[in-house]
Parts: sequence; structure tokens; C-alpha cells
Amino acid sequence: MTGRRERAWAAAILIALALLTALPRLIPRDSVINFVFLILLSITLAQSWNIVAGYAGQVNLGHAAFFGLGALVARTLWIGGRPIVTAMVAGAVVAVLFALLIGVAAFRLRGAYFAIGTLALGEILRTTVNNVLPEISTLPAATIATYSLTRRYYLALALAAVSVVAVTALAGSRLGLGMRAIREDEEAAEATGVGALRLKLTALALSTGLAGLAGGLFAFYHISYYPAHPFGPQWTFDALLMTFIGGVGTLHGPVLGAVLYVALKEYVALHWVDFHLLIFGALFIAIVLLLPGGLVQAAERVRRLRWG
Repeated sequence: MTGRRERAWAAAILIALALLTALPRLIPRDSVINFVFLILLSITLAQSWNIVAGYAGQVNLGHAAFFGLGALVARTLWIGGRPIVTAMVAGAVVAVLFALLIGVAAFRLRGAYFAIGTLALGEILRTTVNNVLPEISTLPAATIATYSLTRRYYLALALAAVSVVAVTALAGSRLGLGMRAIREDEEAAEATGVGALRLKLTALALSTGLAGLAGGLFAFYHISYYPAHPFGPQWTFDALLMTFIGGVGTLHGPVLGAVLYVALKEYVALHWVDFHLLIFGALFIAIVLLLPGGLVQAAERVRRLRWG
């Protein structure tokens, strides 16, 4: 029943994404296209974090490291003349290889120790990039002259669809079931023959691959930015917040969370910019205490009350 419901949600989300292909023609305003672009990028980022945390139960607080690696590699190759899709794939590959390299050691840690270890990794990379690379990365004048927000919008749309399809395929597979078993009780799962380390590394590879692609899209989107910015911890906590707001460990939760989070973030940035951290901190605490299942759990409660 759960698998059928997830497939129904996947179909609904993909139909909605397909309808969004008409947005630049129906509402050719950069402000609207930019807003939806941010939602689409956030969907991919949230889904990437959801794979390793929501399905495999490994809270990765260094997720920004892989987002940043994807951005750094993709932008370097793209400015060097490579097609952006090739550059993004290369960035994702580098992110995955780095994740697998540190994953074998990191997964010896469990619980809070794993979370703290990955957070330290992200901060090390951010500090290193901040000290080594220039303060601002700016595109060549010829590239700026041909900049197209619509092109980036369609790429974000395709990437969001890829992330939804990937999580849908994972959720209904034996890999997904094994990851959920590890999430619930790793020792019991291993006792039944589940290869915990292999599945956790698989989840990490899928998660960081999507994060690397999202980072590459971010680098393609900006005309100028700080190379260390994509390595900042805010990208990890944005992904975490969106996933928890929507519903961790579900297919549609990160999508709902991304829509609400970006809309709320844009509103707060306009009206209460000095209090945005306080507002989002209070929101996160309220969700964890009152609705640990996020919007998905809230909708389920409403449905049960309505139908008795």
C-alpha cells in the first residue's frame, strides 16, 4: 500500500514538473522564473539529503562539502570550455568519489559521532577553499552577454525530475528496503544478512551524486559568487530543514518542504531579514517536537480525522 501511494505521489509530482515547462512562456517574468528555479534546486538538494538520512538513517551534517565540490568542479570545467552538462556530471563524479573515500572511515562512527565527523569535514573543505581560491569567481564577459535564466530554469526542472525518479526507484527496490532496515535497527539488519556498510556507501554515493549535480547547477546559475560559498554549512541545514519540514524518509516530503521553505524564506527576507535565523530555528524546533513527520504526518492526521 505504501509503495502504491509513493508511486502515485511520484506521478503527481512529475506531472506538476511537466506542467512547469510552460511557465517561461506563460509568465515570462524573471522574478517568477527565478523563484521557481530556487524551488527546483531546493527539491534536488532536499532529495539528495533525504536519501542518506531519511532512508539509510545516517545524519550527514557535511552535505555541503559535496554540494560545494560539484559546484567547484562544474564551474571550473564550464568556464574552461566544457559543456555544462558534462561539467556537472564530472562534478557529481568527483563528489561521489570523495564521499566513498571518506565514507569507509566515517561509517565506523555512529549516531552523533558520525554527524559531528561529517560536519567537521564540511568545515575543513570550506576553510581550505576559502584560503586557496580567489574571493570572487566571475564569468567571462562573453558568457555574461549570453546569459539565459530560462536555460538554467529548464536544467533545474530536469534535475528535479531526475531526483524524484531516483528516489522513487530507490524506495521501491531491495536496496531501499535494506536501507530502511538499517535505519530502524542496524544490528538487527546485519543479523539477518543485510550488508550495512555496502548499503550505507550506496546511499552515500546516490546522495552525494545528486548533491554534486545540484552544486553544478548552482555554479551555472550564478554570474559571480564566492567559491567557498557552496561549501557553507547553510546548504546542509537548508537541506535538513526542508526534509524535516516536509517529512523525512518520504518521497513527497522533501518536495513539499522545499516549496514551503523557499516561499517562507523569500517572504522573511523581504519583511523580517534581521530575524530569519530565529524564525527558522523556532520553526524547526516546533516541527521536531510537534510534528516529527513533517507536513506528511500532518496531512495523514487530517485524513484520519476526516475519515474517522
